Amino acid sequence: MRGAVLAGGAASRYSGVPKGLLSVGGARILDRVVDGVRAVTGALPLLIANAPGASAWRPDLKTIPDARPGFGSLGGIYTAVTAAPEPVLCVAWDMPFVPDALLRALVDGAAAGNYDAFLPESSGRRGLEPLCAVYGPACGPAIARRLETGDLKAISFHTDVRVGILSLAQVRGFGDPDELFFNVNTPDELERAEALWRRRA
Repeated sequence: MRGAVLAGGAASRYSGVPKGLLSVGGARILDRVVDGVRAVTGALPLLIANAPGASAWRPDLKTIPDARPGFGSLGGIYTAVTAAPEPVLCVAWDMPFVPDALLRALVDGAAAGNYDAFLPESSGRRGLEPLCAVYGPACGPAIARRLETGDLKAISFHTDVRVGILSLAQVRGFGDPDELFFNVNTPDELERAEALWRRRA
């Protein structure tokens, strides 16, 4: 199992500053995500990023742009999946609260069920969290077909692959899903993230 951190787009939705470089609890969000993925996979993750100068964010990581630019989150997942033949654990770079134990549960669940994609349930609008999930090689062709038709929903290809789910009840064993998958896009969300970090600490 390898890992990939998805920085996406121009990565600058926070007042022009790459949001994963913002600090929560005294550490950059990017660094927190990298540490979590490395703890589970045993190796440094790939960084998928399109922003100019992204390779300087973490010079120790291999940084590549989207293989097919302009396709949003689904394009980032496609890039991670097709970068190597092994399954990949993908995590968005703006999620400071995803615990290592949850990432391990995803990796173990994907392997145990022989799934092509293994995702956690969430309380969000999609009901799943596709930017914190494991994807296998079969997802590559399935995603490519969706990209070609312009269906860019991050879960659009699920009908074409074997999908396993970490249930919401299981996810709640690691914490509040709204906090676990909380991402930082705005100043208000950064302020909330700091408050959450203080409370959790």
